[in-house]
Amino acid sequence: MRILIVEDDTALANFIRKGLEAEHHAVDVASEGNQGRAMAMEFDYDLVVLDLNLPGVDGVSVLKSLRQRKANLPVMILTARSRVEDRVQCLDSGADDYLVKPFSFLELSARARALLRRSHLPSESVLTVRDLCLDRVQRKVERAGRHIELTTKEFALLEYLMRNAGRRLTRAMIIEHVWNLTFDSTTNVVDVYINYLRRKVDDGFSPCLIHTVRGVGYQMCVQGASA
Repeated sequence: MRILIVEDDTALANFIRKGLEAEHHAVDVASEGNQGRAMAMEFDYDLVVLDLNLPGVDGVSVLKSLRQRKANLPVMILTARSRVEDRVQCLDSGADDYLVKPFSFLELSARARALLRRSHLPSESVLTVRDLCLDRVQRKVERAGRHIELTTKEFALLEYLMRNAGRRLTRAMIIEHVWNLTFDSTTNVVDVYINYLRRKVDDGFSPCLIHTVRGVGYQMCVQGASA
Protein backbone atom coordinates (compact mmCIF):
# COMPACT_ATOMS: atom_id res chain seq x y z
CA MET A 1 0.00 0.00 0.00
CA ARG A 2 1.09 3.61 -0.45
CA ILE A 3 0.60 5.72 2.67
CA LEU A 4 1.03 9.45 3.29
CA ILE A 5 1.96 10.70 6.77
CA VAL A 6 1.24 14.39 7.40
CA GLU A 7 3.06 15.16 10.66
CA ASP A 8 5.27 18.11 11.66
CA ASP A 9 7.13 16.20 14.40
CA THR A 10 10.05 14.87 12.35
CA ALA A 11 11.13 12.22 14.87
CA LEU A 12 7.59 10.87 15.22
CA ALA A 13 6.99 10.89 11.47
CA ASN A 14 10.21 8.93 10.88
CA PHE A 15 9.24 6.44 13.60
CA ILE A 16 5.87 5.78 11.94
CA ARG A 17 7.42 5.68 8.48
CA LYS A 18 10.03 3.07 9.47
CA GLY A 19 7.39 0.93 11.16
CA LEU A 20 5.08 0.98 8.15
CA GLU A 21 7.94 0.38 5.72
CA ALA A 22 8.92 -2.68 7.79
CA GLU A 23 5.41 -3.96 7.01
CA HIS A 24 6.15 -3.53 3.29
CA HIS A 25 4.21 -0.31 2.72
CA ALA A 26 5.50 2.56 0.59
CA VAL A 27 5.45 5.69 2.76
CA ASP A 28 5.73 9.43 2.02
CA VAL A 29 5.99 12.14 4.67
CA ALA A 30 4.81 15.76 4.61
CA SER A 31 5.65 18.11 7.47
CA GLU A 32 3.26 20.96 6.69
CA GLY A 33 -0.44 21.25 5.92
CA ASN A 34 -0.20 22.77 2.44
CA GLN A 35 2.44 20.24 1.43
CA GLY A 36 0.39 17.33 2.73
CA ARG A 37 -2.76 18.50 0.98
CA ALA A 38 -0.90 18.99 -2.32
CA MET A 39 0.71 15.54 -2.16
CA ALA A 40 -2.57 13.84 -1.26
CA MET A 41 -4.30 15.55 -4.19
CA GLU A 42 -1.54 14.80 -6.70
CA PHE A 43 -0.67 11.19 -5.92
CA ASP A 44 -2.69 8.00 -5.63
CA TYR A 45 -2.53 7.07 -1.92
CA ASP A 46 -4.27 4.18 -0.20
CA LEU A 47 -4.29 5.87 3.24
CA VAL A 48 -3.47 9.25 4.83
CA VAL A 49 -2.34 9.53 8.47
CA LEU A 50 -3.05 13.15 9.38
CA ASP A 51 -2.02 15.30 12.36
CA LEU A 52 -4.25 18.23 13.32
CA ASN A 53 -1.74 20.75 14.67
CA LEU A 54 0.17 21.54 11.49
CA PRO A 55 2.03 24.66 10.35
CA GLY A 56 0.34 26.49 7.52
CA VAL A 57 -3.03 24.83 6.96
CA ASP A 58 -4.35 22.84 9.91
CA GLY A 59 -5.38 19.20 9.72
CA VAL A 60 -9.12 19.82 9.76
CA SER A 61 -8.83 22.08 6.71
CA VAL A 62 -6.73 19.45 4.93
CA LEU A 63 -9.34 16.81 5.80
CA LYS A 64 -12.20 18.91 4.43
CA SER A 65 -10.28 19.55 1.19
CA LEU A 66 -9.63 15.83 0.75
CA ARG A 67 -13.28 14.98 1.27
CA GLN A 68 -14.26 17.43 -1.47
CA ARG A 69 -11.83 15.96 -4.01
CA LYS A 70 -11.16 12.38 -2.86
CA ALA A 71 -14.22 11.20 -0.99
CA ASN A 72 -13.13 7.56 -0.79
CA LEU A 73 -9.55 8.09 0.40
CA PRO A 74 -9.20 6.64 3.94
CA VAL A 75 -7.96 9.24 6.47
CA MET A 76 -6.78 8.45 10.00
CA ILE A 77 -6.42 11.40 12.37
CA LEU A 78 -3.37 11.12 14.66
CA THR A 79 -3.30 13.91 17.21
CA ALA A 80 -2.69 14.97 20.79
CA ARG A 81 -6.18 16.49 20.95
CA SER A 82 -8.23 14.18 23.17
CA ARG A 83 -11.40 16.23 23.66
CA VAL A 84 -14.66 14.66 22.58
CA GLU A 85 -15.46 17.85 20.67
CA ASP A 86 -12.35 17.43 18.52
CA ARG A 87 -13.18 13.79 17.79
CA VAL A 88 -16.73 14.70 16.79
CA GLN A 89 -15.59 17.57 14.56
CA CYS A 90 -13.13 15.36 12.67
CA LEU A 91 -15.48 12.42 12.30
CA ASP A 92 -18.25 14.73 11.11
CA SER A 93 -15.77 16.29 8.65
CA GLY A 94 -15.08 12.90 7.09
CA ALA A 95 -12.30 11.25 9.09
CA ASP A 96 -12.42 7.45 9.06
CA ASP A 97 -10.58 6.96 12.36
CA TYR A 98 -9.19 9.01 15.25
CA LEU A 99 -6.15 7.97 17.30
CA VAL A 100 -4.84 10.03 20.22
CA LYS A 101 -1.14 10.53 21.06
CA PRO A 102 0.69 8.95 22.79
CA PHE A 103 -0.18 5.74 20.99
CA SER A 104 1.04 2.21 20.39
CA PHE A 105 2.44 1.59 16.93
CA LEU A 106 0.83 -1.86 17.00
CA GLU A 107 -2.55 -0.20 17.42
CA LEU A 108 -1.86 2.32 14.65
CA SER A 109 -0.83 -0.52 12.34
CA ALA A 110 -3.94 -2.55 13.18
CA ARG A 111 -6.20 0.46 12.63
CA ALA A 112 -4.49 1.12 9.29
CA ARG A 113 -5.12 -2.46 8.19
CA ALA A 114 -8.76 -2.15 9.23
CA LEU A 115 -9.18 1.04 7.19
CA LEU A 116 -7.56 -0.55 4.16
CA ARG A 117 -9.86 -3.56 4.47
CA ARG A 118 -12.89 -1.29 4.52
CA SER A 119 -11.72 0.80 1.59
CA HIS A 120 -12.04 -0.02 -2.10
CA LEU A 121 -9.11 -2.41 -1.83
CA PRO A 122 -9.67 -6.16 -1.59
CA SER A 123 -10.17 -7.27 2.02
CA GLU A 124 -9.09 -10.88 1.52
CA SER A 125 -5.85 -12.03 3.11
CA VAL A 126 -5.46 -14.36 0.10
CA LEU A 127 -5.67 -12.87 -3.38
CA THR A 128 -6.57 -15.21 -6.24
CA VAL A 129 -6.42 -14.73 -10.01
CA ARG A 130 -7.34 -17.95 -11.82
CA ASP A 131 -4.91 -20.59 -10.42
CA LEU A 132 -2.50 -18.01 -8.93
CA CYS A 133 -2.79 -17.45 -5.16
CA LEU A 134 -0.98 -14.88 -3.03
CA ASP A 135 -1.21 -15.05 0.77
CA ARG A 136 -0.69 -11.51 2.08
CA VAL A 137 -0.32 -12.64 5.70
CA GLN A 138 2.04 -15.59 5.33
CA ARG A 139 3.65 -13.96 2.27
CA LYS A 140 3.44 -17.08 0.13
CA VAL A 141 2.68 -17.47 -3.55
CA GLU A 142 1.47 -20.58 -5.37
CA ARG A 143 0.32 -21.28 -8.90
CA ALA A 144 -1.54 -24.49 -9.67
CA GLY A 145 -0.44 -25.72 -6.26
CA ARG A 146 3.25 -25.12 -6.99
CA HIS A 147 5.16 -22.84 -4.58
CA ILE A 148 6.80 -19.78 -6.16
CA GLU A 149 9.71 -18.10 -4.37
CA LEU A 150 9.72 -14.31 -4.75
CA THR A 151 11.94 -11.52 -3.48
CA THR A 152 10.36 -8.80 -1.34
CA LYS A 153 10.06 -6.41 -4.29
CA GLU A 154 8.71 -9.10 -6.63
CA PHE A 155 6.08 -9.97 -4.02
CA ALA A 156 5.06 -6.31 -3.65
CA LEU A 157 4.80 -5.93 -7.43
CA LEU A 158 2.73 -9.09 -7.82
CA GLU A 159 0.44 -8.05 -4.97
CA TYR A 160 -0.17 -4.67 -6.62
CA LEU A 161 -0.95 -6.33 -9.96
CA MET A 162 -3.33 -8.82 -8.33
CA ARG A 163 -5.10 -6.19 -6.22
CA ASN A 164 -5.79 -4.36 -9.46
CA ALA A 165 -6.51 -7.42 -11.64
CA GLY A 166 -8.26 -6.40 -14.84
CA ARG A 167 -7.12 -2.78 -14.51
CA ARG A 168 -4.54 -1.17 -16.78
CA LEU A 169 -1.62 0.10 -14.71
CA THR A 170 0.84 2.66 -16.03
CA ARG A 171 4.53 2.39 -15.26
CA ALA A 172 4.19 5.59 -13.22
CA MET A 173 1.44 4.06 -11.05
CA ILE A 174 3.50 0.91 -10.50
CA ILE A 175 6.74 2.66 -9.60
CA GLU A 176 4.99 5.09 -7.22
CA HIS A 177 3.21 2.28 -5.34
CA VAL A 178 5.88 -0.41 -5.34
CA TRP A 179 9.10 1.62 -5.27
CA ASN A 180 7.74 4.81 -3.68
CA LEU A 181 9.55 6.92 -6.26
CA THR A 182 8.61 9.68 -8.64
CA PHE A 183 8.42 8.19 -12.12
CA ASP A 184 11.49 8.68 -14.30
CA SER A 185 10.79 7.96 -17.97
CA THR A 186 14.41 6.86 -18.46
CA THR A 187 14.27 4.02 -15.94
CA ASN A 188 13.39 0.46 -16.93
CA VAL A 189 13.12 -0.94 -13.41
CA VAL A 190 9.42 -1.78 -13.84
CA ASP A 191 10.04 -3.67 -17.09
CA VAL A 192 12.96 -5.55 -15.52
CA TYR A 193 10.89 -6.72 -12.56
CA ILE A 194 7.90 -7.57 -14.73
CA ASN A 195 10.22 -9.88 -16.67
CA TYR A 196 11.41 -11.44 -13.40
CA LEU A 197 7.79 -12.08 -12.41
CA ARG A 198 6.84 -13.50 -15.77
CA ARG A 199 9.61 -16.08 -15.57
CA LYS A 200 8.38 -17.21 -12.17
CA VAL A 201 4.61 -16.79 -12.49
CA ASP A 202 3.85 -17.37 -16.18
CA ASP A 203 6.62 -19.55 -17.68
CA GLY A 204 5.46 -23.15 -17.73
CA PHE A 205 1.86 -22.23 -16.93
CA SER A 206 -1.19 -21.55 -19.07
CA PRO A 207 -2.67 -19.08 -19.63
CA CYS A 208 -0.22 -16.19 -19.17
CA LEU A 209 -1.57 -13.72 -16.62
CA ILE A 210 0.79 -10.73 -16.81
CA HIS A 211 0.17 -8.78 -20.01
CA THR A 212 1.70 -5.78 -21.69
CA VAL A 213 -0.69 -2.96 -22.58
CA ARG A 214 1.10 -1.19 -25.40
CA GLY A 215 1.61 2.48 -24.82
CA VAL A 216 0.27 2.21 -21.26
CA GLY A 217 1.98 -0.33 -19.03
CA TYR A 218 0.85 -3.70 -17.68
CA GLN A 219 -2.23 -5.58 -16.61
CA MET A 220 -3.01 -8.74 -14.66
CA CYS A 221 -5.61 -10.37 -16.90
CA VAL A 222 -8.28 -12.56 -15.39
CA GLN A 223 -9.43 -14.05 -18.72
CA GLY A 224 -6.02 -15.10 -19.99
CA ALA A 225 -6.06 -13.10 -23.23
CA SER A 226 -3.02 -13.10 -25.46
CA ALA A 227 -0.02 -11.24 -24.02
